[in-house]
Amino acid sequence: MRDRKKSIGLAFPDYIGFEQHTRRRYSDNQNNEKQMRSVLLLICLIVGIGILFLRLIFLQLFQGSYYKNLSDTNRIRTSVVHAPRGIIFNRNGVPLVFNVPGFRTVVNGKTVLLGRETAISLIANGKKDIEVDSLRQYPFKEVFSHVLGYIGQISKEELSLTPFSSYESGELVGKMGIEKEYEKILKGTDGKKLAEVDAMGKEIRTLGQTDPIPGENITLTLDSKLQQAAFLAMEKVKKGVVIVSTPQGEILVLLSKPSFDPNLFTLGENYKTDQESSYKNISEALLDSENQPFLNRAISGTYPPGSTFKLITAATGLEDKVIDQNYEVTDNGVLQIGAFSFANWYFTQYGKTEGQVNVVKAIKRSNDIFFYKLAEEVGVERLSQKAKAFGLGERLGIDLQGEEKGIVPSDEWKKKAMGEPWYLGDTYHYGIGQGYLLTTPLQVNAWTQVIANGGMLYQQHLLASSKLKIQSSKLISDKTRELIRQGMIEACLTGGVAWPLFEFKVKNSKFKVDGNNFLEAPQATTSANFSDYRKVSIACKTGTAQHGGEQTLPHAWITLFAPAYDPQIVVTVLVESSGEGSNVAAPIAKKVLEEWFGRQ
Repeated sequence: MRDRKKSIGLAFPDYIGFEQHTRRRYSDNQNNEKQMRSVLLLICLIVGIGILFLRLIFLQLFQGSYYKNLSDTNRIRTSVVHAPRGIIFNRNGVPLVFNVPGFRTVVNGKTVLLGRETAISLIANGKKDIEVDSLRQYPFKEVFSHVLGYIGQISKEELSLTPFSSYESGELVGKMGIEKEYEKILKGTDGKKLAEVDAMGKEIRTLGQTDPIPGENITLTLDSKLQQAAFLAMEKVKKGVVIVSTPQGEILVLLSKPSFDPNLFTLGENYKTDQESSYKNISEALLDSENQPFLNRAISGTYPPGSTFKLITAATGLEDKVIDQNYEVTDNGVLQIGAFSFANWYFTQYGKTEGQVNVVKAIKRSNDIFFYKLAEEVGVERLSQKAKAFGLGERLGIDLQGEEKGIVPSDEWKKKAMGEPWYLGDTYHYGIGQGYLLTTPLQVNAWTQVIANGGMLYQQHLLASSKLKIQSSKLISDKTRELIRQGMIEACLTGGVAWPLFEFKVKNSKFKVDGNNFLEAPQATTSANFSDYRKVSIACKTGTAQHGGEQTLPHAWITLFAPAYDPQIVVTVLVESSGEGSNVAAPIAKKVLEEWFGRQ
């Protein structure tokens, strides 16, 4: 130790050697801590890189397609290319509805149709979700509204139904009439368009497009000019119906009033109706609960048919051999049963009687006394059975939704419905088309067809391609038909009740005078073209149906076919609460006949 001190020198004490040893140990610890921190940092770096790597693998393998689609969505926009609906044509190829250029958008979950000017204005103000579409335009406006119907946004209730399982919310579907009945045929298949857009949503280019498939066109049995003539003839009528058909059930005219303009639903909010239109906007039509403009009275309205039903009463008596052409009833004006009296209209209005009445005269004069007694002879059960055979009490199957059955009463029906037995007075009322009996105007037209064609009840139809379907046949014999037809012919001649149709004639030289269907119609010698006129034979039956209280006017009816021996058309007219059939309904039917037979 001393030697070491000697070598170092006396200036340095002994503790210096300890200082040097202590400082060396401290430096080693510091190096170890640095090494540990480096290792930890390296480990954290490796773990972090590993996590990022695993995340990258996860995103690429498991969520790559999701983010790719998300990226594409930001730059690629898919839009629907709406398919135009099929066109509806009349029997002569005249379009009853058009597709016109237009637009649509969605406001508060509701599809709103837009006209061109409205759409341009909205686009100019920055609205972006406006789609190109075809708007449905009905050129005949109110004339065909009930039979054609209109389209509108599908409802939640409709979306839950099987026929609409492939539809989506916001789509436009038929809401009534032919548009609804043949929805599956008229509706096309929408296409799609892929377009690249910029950050502002502006389209840069089209990437691809699937073209829409238009709906199929359909042709109806309707006659446009005849329907228009019927509409004009009903110009002053508030509530009523005109039906014109062929004797085989093809519907030529199906008109119900009051009517509405279906363009209000399809041409956008800025569409303006004509001045003479019944309703200026949708709200007016929807809120008119008194007149019910959306009710298709031709198939959904039920009414007592009045004396038009006497045709079935007569057919029942003749077919069941209860009466024949020689059966007669004495008309004394009033039929007295106990404390109740049942009068003939002729006695009530004019105080006159008609003596001996057979079935032909009874139809000609619409004699109530005859049909009271005939109904009593036939009985309620046989009368109801025959009425059902003629199509009453059931739907006729026309290709429109909403058809009503009506009511064919019976003893059993009255007990269930009213808790009362059937009385003789009920039978009397039944025999003249009053009481509990209710029919649709279409049913009245159909049973008139049966007499016109000789005993066959056809399914009523509007689609021209429908095959004729006989629902019942041999309902009346030739002899029964001859007797009923003769009575109907005489009802339209002088001495009958349908006075507006007496000596009905038209100017049309194309009809050959045959002595039955078309007859000569001599004019005054001052008329240069008198030889061009033809008298047309008509077989008709009027009806005046009581309903409501004594202060309520009766329903006016007429049903007919012409020419009488080789019928071309069957016409039925109903005017609600208006008066007598001969005074109100017959003049309307006359105008329809003038249009049909006046065609060159």
